[in-house]
Amino acid sequence: MTELIERFIAIPDILSTSPMFAIGLTLSAFFAGNWLFARFGRPLWMPPVVLSAVMLAVVIAVLSVDYIRYQEGAFWITVLLGPATVALGIPLYQQIHHIRAMWLPIVVTLPLAATLAAVYAVVIAWALGATPEVLASLAPKSVTAPIAIGITNQLGGSVPLLMGGLLITGVVATLFVDLLAKWLPVEDERILGFALGLNGHAIGTARAFEISHTAGAFASLGMGLTGVFTALILPLVFRL
Repeated sequence: MTELIERFIAIPDILSTSPMFAIGLTLSAFFAGNWLFARFGRPLWMPPVVLSAVMLAVVIAVLSVDYIRYQEGAFWITVLLGPATVALGIPLYQQIHHIRAMWLPIVVTLPLAATLAAVYAVVIAWALGATPEVLASLAPKSVTAPIAIGITNQLGGSVPLLMGGLLITGVVATLFVDLLAKWLPVEDERILGFALGLNGHAIGTARAFEISHTAGAFASLGMGLTGVFTALILPLVFRL
């Protein structure tokens, strides 16, 4: 009986040696999060990515799976973030006529908004006594994950801390953009989409596509341009 219990306890360690375990666990959490999101009535304050992340964290903790081993196993899913981001160029192409009509507001708004998105987080963290590693991890919090990970590694930050910042930023930005749009009010889908992509990266872009294809295209544009601008400017400014 004791031997059977020991074998049962050792199952997570045995399974975690295969990448398929981490991939299967991640995909299962993703689909479960989407199902719960639909069951709860699609609340803005609890997007499916948050539900999935919480469930995944609980399962990893309960099964005592080593996080580093899980991260290595889920590497192939992380690799797909790049192609998924590039694929957002399709809605951009489909809405190129709208983008051309608003090129001036985009050019004026993007540098200021992207800079503020990084500066306020770093200033607040610095005022609270954060270490340089924490500052480097929070600086690219409004950038889509594939680009943000590269920036964080270059600045000497922590990727796990960055991912937490990305998750919180995406949820809060999406919630506040929706609330402010109703309060101001702002009804132009192009403005809403651009604001969601610029501030809420992939989570905001997913919300924008729920509004319309036009909003999704402008969110893709905002997310992509913010990533490029931040990747070029932030490493230079951060060293100063």
